[in-house]
Amino acid sequence: MKNYMLAAALLSASAVCAFAQTAPTANSDATTPAIDTPQPRNTAAPVEGANSFTEAQAKTRIEEAGFSVKDLKKDDNGIWMATGVKDGKSVSIALDYQGNVVAK
Repeated sequence: MKNYMLAAALLSASAVCAFAQTAPTANSDATTPAIDTPQPRNTAAPVEGANSFTEAQAKTRIEEAGFSVKDLKKDDNGIWMATGVKDGKSVSIALDYQGNVVAK
């Protein structure tokens, strides 16, 4: 009887461990909530929405993507817009609520 109880306890523990290791699936839908990722995931970026990045956070995020930042302003769609330079080229830059940095 003790062997059955021990086996059941081990089986239950291994099932819990296996469940805890399951990775979440990515959702690239434009309506997903803001996430902090080093790389943009959304091909529809920049995505309109309520942006919680402060001006300082937006500037830092854009600079971390390799751009200089000038004239940073949030537009009516919740997208931080700026002009800047990367690799010697002047570009328009957008940062959406998901953290996607897009240069045009």
